[in-house]
Amino acid sequence: MRYVSLGDVPAKRHTQVRDGESGDLLVEEVMGYEGFSGNESILYHLRSPCDVMEVGSFEPVALEEWIPDAHVHRLTQTSGLGAAGDPIFGRRVLMFNNDVEMAICKPVEEFDGFYRNGEGDEVVFVHEGSGVFETIFGSLPYGQHDYVVIPRGTTYRVKCDDGPQTWLTFHTPGGIETPNRYRNRYGQLLEHAPFSQRDFHPPASLKTHRDRGAFELVVRVRRGFQRFVLDYHPFDVVGWDGYVYPYSFNIHDFEPKSGRLHQPPTVHQTFQGPNFVICSFCPRNLDWDPLAVPIPYHHSNLQSEEVIYYVDGQFGSRAGVGAGALTLHPSGLPHGPQPGRVEASLGSTRTDELAVMCDTFAPLRLTALARELDDPRYALSWHAGAQAPV
Repeated sequence: MRYVSLGDVPAKRHTQVRDGESGDLLVEEVMGYEGFSGNESILYHLRSPCDVMEVGSFEPVALEEWIPDAHVHRLTQTSGLGAAGDPIFGRRVLMFNNDVEMAICKPVEEFDGFYRNGEGDEVVFVHEGSGVFETIFGSLPYGQHDYVVIPRGTTYRVKCDDGPQTWLTFHTPGGIETPNRYRNRYGQLLEHAPFSQRDFHPPASLKTHRDRGAFELVVRVRRGFQRFVLDYHPFDVVGWDGYVYPYSFNIHDFEPKSGRLHQPPTVHQTFQGPNFVICSFCPRNLDWDPLAVPIPYHHSNLQSEEVIYYVDGQFGSRAGVGAGALTLHPSGLPHGPQPGRVEASLGSTRTDELAVMCDTFAPLRLTALARELDDPRYALSWHAGAQAPV
């Protein structure tokens, strides 16, 4: 990410700096990755970020795993899942492994407190809805089809606008980055990248809160949620600068690539995490060779598992799969277009599909909620005469 500065910061790091209102010495906090070797930001607080008034309960993360009787391709239909919960604890995990958790969130209420993920980065893809992520770095507005990337250690809360909210969320104990091949050795995005620095939006404004009272803070750590109470508002930052901060990126700012013949899914890669990637399938022109087959070829990803979340439009290689569905094509099984889809695609020049894909390089485990939303017909949808999912 590019360098950003908001609010008041001193000319030199690690020097005395005082609050312009009270004259009190500010508290400097360095927030960084890889010890002191990775990207970092420096924040200047009114109060010590270590200051807690009360230590509350610790609640382990509870995931009820579903171990299916059969290893098959699966369709998880989330469109009928009712809205419930808040933007934090309303995230309902569907699939997970040691590298990533994928969840659906349809919040209907606000979380009455503040949240910090202390053990992983987060990505929120906003299928529908709008609002503001209020963070210690400032306010970050979000809207339909935004990716919101929240680095670990970021204290935040979400203010949702009126209307439905549907999010696909990712949690990873690793870091979320743009792909290495899109960046030069200085970290700048290259000309062949499908986006530029201009497409990534940091917090729009910083407001320093000086309120006193009782403020609940929930921190995810050690596979659980630790609760604290502070006697000051956690958004007490006067200024900050650096390369670590939350940001948004709209999927429609992704510049899709086409070729004379069909391009592999790697050209749609948007983010990378440890042992997984996130890709964006966007409306685009299709392959132009007269003999081209303009939809994906059958393939066996021998060391990965493929999850696609369908957002909008018609996905050319699938029938009966609509918005809000997730397909899981696990390792060990080939997958490809369903019967008749190749013939139907011939001569097509454009697709209007919009989808988010996550490929993992370790097997995914399913939750009890995935069992409730599973459509068993999908595994047989390549068989002639089989009833397709609807």
